[in-house]
Amino acid sequence: MISAADPPSHHFDGTDAGLVAAVVVLIVLTGFLALSETALTRMSRVKALSLVEEGRRGARTLLGVVERTERVLPVVLFALEITTLVAATLVGVVAAHVLGAIGVIVATVFEILVIFVVAELAPKTWAVQHGERAALLAAPVIRALYAVAPLRWATRALIRVANALLPGSGMSDGPYTSDGMIRALADTAAEEEVIETEERTLIHSIIDFGDTVVRDVMVPRPDTVAVEARATVSDVVDIAIGAGYSRIPVYGQGIDDVVGVVFVKDLLRAVRDERETEPVSALMREAHFTPESKRVSELMREMQAEKFHLAVVVDEFGGTAGIVTLEDLIEELVGEISDEYDVEAKDVEVLADGTVVVNARMPIDEVNDLLPGPGLPEGDWDTVGGLVYSETGHVPTEGEEVEVDGHRLRAEGVSGQRIGRVRIEPAPPAGELSPPAGRGDCGG
Repeated sequence: MISAADPPSHHFDGTDAGLVAAVVVLIVLTGFLALSETALTRMSRVKALSLVEEGRRGARTLLGVVERTERVLPVVLFALEITTLVAATLVGVVAAHVLGAIGVIVATVFEILVIFVVAELAPKTWAVQHGERAALLAAPVIRALYAVAPLRWATRALIRVANALLPGSGMSDGPYTSDGMIRALADTAAEEEVIETEERTLIHSIIDFGDTVVRDVMVPRPDTVAVEARATVSDVVDIAIGAGYSRIPVYGQGIDDVVGVVFVKDLLRAVRDERETEPVSALMREAHFTPESKRVSELMREMQAEKFHLAVVVDEFGGTAGIVTLEDLIEELVGEISDEYDVEAKDVEVLADGTVVVNARMPIDEVNDLLPGPGLPEGDWDTVGGLVYSETGHVPTEGEEVEVDGHRLRAEGVSGQRIGRVRIEPAPPAGELSPPAGRGDCGG
């Protein structure tokens, strides 16, 4: 039995020297592979493209590697594990041969201080601090490493084994960038003044645009201005002037029976030609229809391809849910567009005491962006007015209030069956009486 106090059984010889040289080479390779792993995982395709545009040496090689990260990275990781394990094993062999049993302790300390700190931690830290230089330096070696077919085949085989043991896991071919990451990058760029605040807002709008459906941007049915097919040209001209619209839907038996669209320019030509008494149906053009669940990005492409500016939105039962115009879609990207004749009404008003007054048609998610802490709940309603209807169970009266999730919602500007605005303020603590609904404020 050999104890830690026993003298070494062998002296350091030529074989040990050869193993030490191999360990040094493996440690250098381990350090470079650790650097390459960190540089590759922290380098995005967008950044690599910017380096190509700047004309940086080796940028095109880096771009080619980054575009295949999901296939290249496992090979780098496998090679890193090989060099690390083999180096650690050889250190143990040499230490045990020269120092005996105590060599195991010496080898363990060496592996922690040298292999982990010097060969892995230090190169990774340098790669984080000098991301571009590290990536450009590592790219040619990574490409050459990936070109070694046996190494690539062995990596794929081991990945299959891992996936067999853990179904559904392993490397995926999915994107490494998400909408949330792009938003975060835009926010960071704006905070560091790389881009303007307006540019950040536009980036967010573009991302949201892809998920927005027509129902969220349409002019709802109650606000739709439409005319009967039998109405005269002169009557429709008066309606168009009062509404300020350039295109007006035309219906037959009712608003659910839209049969066409009339253009104001056609009406003016008819007036010039003294055709004021003709029915507007003689001037109407083809109407375009779109489901309320359609994505606005798809509808915009359709409008561009077929060259129309207004579509009638239909619900799941085929009834008219509202209308949507090209201007409505563009406003989703760039914000409200007002001309010199528009009467601008405030959709949002934030008072000094933290109370928020919003248009009842404002979507719940936009309202929640204005409220501190937990916002209003989401459900079968899309707007804050819909939430008030849901909570009251009836058409609220002027000044009627409901409390929802720590917020007090008050209906204001009620006209007929419609709510104009909703005042939102923190609900009073339990046991504290609410002030009377008729207190002085800016309500209707």
